[in-house]
Amino acid sequence: MPAEIDAEKCTGCETCVSECPSEAISMVEEKAVVDEDACVDCGLCVDACPSEAISME
Repeated sequence: MPAEIDAEKCTGCETCVSECPSEAISMVEEKAVVDEDACVDCGLCVDACPSEAISME
């Protein structure tokens, strides 16, 4: 299951964007957004997010 981002918790720091090996995360209106088709479910973004805005369900 792809990563999910809680937009209310996302601070727009872009840490997850640089951490994602499949380039599945981009910024839209200063919030991170996951391309579900590109996400490889590695979880690196979950560990990297300082605001705990990303989860893997």
